[in-house]
Amino acid sequence: MLFLNKLLPVFVLPIGCVVLLVLFGLWKKQRWPLVAALGVLYVASIPAVGGRLLGWVESQHPAVPVAQVEPADAVVVLGGILGPRVGDGHVPNFAESSERFDAGVILLQAGKARMLVFTGARMSWRNTEATEGDELKRIAVTRGAPADRILVTRHVENTADEAAAVAELMKANGWKRVVLVTTAWHMPRSAEQFRKAGVDCTLFPVDFRFDGLRSLVAIDFVPRGEAWQQTETALRECYGRLFYRIFR
Repeated sequence: MLFLNKLLPVFVLPIGCVVLLVLFGLWKKQRWPLVAALGVLYVASIPAVGGRLLGWVESQHPAVPVAQVEPADAVVVLGGILGPRVGDGHVPNFAESSERFDAGVILLQAGKARMLVFTGARMSWRNTEATEGDELKRIAVTRGAPADRILVTRHVENTADEAAAVAELMKANGWKRVVLVTTAWHMPRSAEQFRKAGVDCTLFPVDFRFDGLRSLVAIDFVPRGEAWQQTETALRECYGRLFYRIFR
């Protein structure tokens, strides 16, 4: 299962295809695999492809104004928010998905739910039992959120674990519905997992990366590292959804 979930994607995503094609070409001493590798490398690294692939994933759940969010029992913010560790007293070091945290606090302060829930993802850079959720709760309190209205789930390892942990909280507290907050490209897979776990949720995607109103221009056909990352992210999400549908 670990191989299918974590290792196999390395070989089916563009970077793995490029490496396999190059190795095959060198082994067989043939030129066409090397040309094919260059083709994959180019296509996967241009914004015209990467941006639109990610945009397609994001478009499945459009952005929602805060005012239109129906009240629920809790706002659930998925993990993957904090970056590498900084010392005590420093400004919190958020990763690219910091909008998840901001959205959770904003929704709580807007009265869209009584409780705010962070998930208990382990922080690899800390040799303690504290989780990312514990740290996010501390930060939220410094920004005016009441400590008694913030919960942290048990330890979780992935999105399916987060869904199961929230389902447990809902059962224990008698909650009926939650507002689910995560990055836009991560929302389709997250929504599937939460509904599979029996969690009734209103979706609140944030951190959109693709501008659907922007027209294609010549520069979009010039390779960029950011576009490569977008391609890999979109394809990895599609693979993740397929994996969970088959094996979960």
